[in-house]
Amino acid sequence: MDNAAIARVFEEVADLLEIKGANPFKIRAYRTAADIASTTAERIADLSDAELRAIPGIGKDLAAKLRELAVHGSLQYHQDLLEEFPTSILELLQLQGLGPKTVAVLHDRLGIASIDQLERAAADGRLRSLRGFGPKKEQLLLRSIGERRRRAGRHLLADVHAAAETIIQRLRRRHPGATLIPVGSARRGCETCGDVDILAIGTDSAIMGDFVESDGVDRILGQGETKSSILLDGGMQADLRVVPEASAGAARQYFTGSKAHNIALRDRALQRGFKLNEYGLFRTDGGAVVAGAEEAAVYEALDLSFIPPELRENRGEIAAAEAATLPTLIERSHIRGDVHTHTNATDGEADIETMARAAREAGLDYLAITDHTQALAMANGLDERAALAHAHAIRAANERLDGITLLAGIECDIRPDGALDLADDCLAELDLVIASVHSAFGQDERQMTDRILRAIDSPRVDILGHPTGRRLLRREPYRVDIEQVIDAAARLGVALEINCQVQRLDLCDTQARLARDRGASIVISSDAHAPGAFAVLRWGVVVARRAWLQPADVLNTLPLDGFRRRLRHHRPAAPQATDRRSP
Repeated sequence: MDNAAIARVFEEVADLLEIKGANPFKIRAYRTAADIASTTAERIADLSDAELRAIPGIGKDLAAKLRELAVHGSLQYHQDLLEEFPTSILELLQLQGLGPKTVAVLHDRLGIASIDQLERAAADGRLRSLRGFGPKKEQLLLRSIGERRRRAGRHLLADVHAAAETIIQRLRRRHPGATLIPVGSARRGCETCGDVDILAIGTDSAIMGDFVESDGVDRILGQGETKSSILLDGGMQADLRVVPEASAGAARQYFTGSKAHNIALRDRALQRGFKLNEYGLFRTDGGAVVAGAEEAAVYEALDLSFIPPELRENRGEIAAAEAATLPTLIERSHIRGDVHTHTNATDGEADIETMARAAREAGLDYLAITDHTQALAMANGLDERAALAHAHAIRAANERLDGITLLAGIECDIRPDGALDLADDCLAELDLVIASVHSAFGQDERQMTDRILRAIDSPRVDILGHPTGRRLLRREPYRVDIEQVIDAAARLGVALEINCQVQRLDLCDTQARLARDRGASIVISSDAHAPGAFAVLRWGVVVARRAWLQPADVLNTLPLDGFRRRLRHHRPAAPQATDRRSP
């Protein structure tokens, strides 16, 4: 079983236990196991019992169950729970307003075990026989069911940030003295987020009226003095919380999460005689406030270095903070060049010089133009003759431009058999070659893995583009043994890309961290198809930060000469572009 399948089983176990009203610590243990399985880059099924037990949060019992899943493809404990409750009952927990206890009542009293059954019971009035279920509750449930069917409940990181910024700008105009901060999974930089979470500091409950009456609000889900929730047009939920100045730091920490990080931090606080919550850090022997106004002070009081939000996933950051060994994370300002971009020679929107000027305005020192090759017919891909002519045009433009250096590159398709889409002698004439998969996504894991390994074995390939081919919320990654690919890239000197397109973010954070740990080089590329698209570099940097990457881990943080030297070392020297940067 792959990691995602293992995670789903453990998440279902936790849900079923919660419906049964089982011990909260037992439920938490299974949720922790699910989180570990879903965020670990190594294949869980390949780990030994000892390796599993070495993972924080995995004890003897959970390790045994993980091994049982890996070996047999099923878990008897999971099967036993499913005999008590139909699998469809788990879907009910995804509806707003239905917790495990309510789901248990619905099942026990009315035999409801699916969303369809709940919808029928609400429509024909049977829910009213239950305490607390009146006409208003029925309508809310019916609406919630409809909304769930219209949306998956997850949203791209960039979309959530955009929604948060729109809300914050509107509220600042009416409440200029308030400090408004996005928190939750968006602040941690998670690739998809469930909703928009915003803290309001230094203001009063009057801000809630403006929040719920903002433009773009489809429905008010709840309104109070300290918390309000709205459903935005398009189905995204937004929550606003008002917190006092004295609790601002603790609230930032608490509402940023993650849940696993917060649990570990609270446990650490208890071990030191403190109590930690969203209001502050307090002594248990009297309740004196230790910290609360400043977020960094909360960590300092727990003998920890400040942990950047992107690292708060309980993946070793607390131990590193205790030992003062947290990395100095990469920032957008460290990116010196963009090495994957497109022009209107293929499927881009602008010509070479327009893209170059936009890159220069974005603060970049060098830019690789890497248009598509012939196999990608829908993108008007280039054959050998057109590719060499395009390279000549790029180098000519480079001579005319100041303040930025252009590299003549290509994004070469990897054919289904692993062959490259352009001839070797053509690729040898270019400054940089990216190899990418754009077709035949349905190959099995062995075929896809062999295909990519054959492609990057070519000495002409410098970078593997968007290595898993995923499209967030649209297309799953193709089946590939990413560990084999990472190991081969490290051995061959091929850099792996973090593609910054908001629907890609590929490699993901855990894979990028594994690549760094195994010695592979990494680049962060915009894959820009338009002049305004260089802004997406920020999202690739977020992925890199979540992967614990420092500037030295990313090739295109280097000046041009250093970047050239770090490209695949055994390839023949490519023609050198003239450096036209201003002093």
